[in-house]
Amino acid sequence: MPPFQSAYRSGHSTETAVLKVISDIIDAADCQKVTLLALLDMSAAFDDHSILLQRLQVSYGVTGLALQWLDRS
Repeated sequence: MPPFQSAYRSGHSTETAVLKVISDIIDAADCQKVTLLALLDMSAAFDDHSILLQRLQVSYGVTGLALQWLDRS
């Protein structure tokens, strides 16, 4: 199991995951680093995931590796 996985681990929760993210952001700010946090939850975005992939490709030009990251099939 990855060391920072919070799901399905005793003593870990979404709260511990959020605390880790906040801690990393604060550490980066202390080192004067630029920090970007992007969150994407597509678990219920589309009943048919292929519609999302097609729309991203045709309408927004998402292709290649970026499209593969989103392809859960």
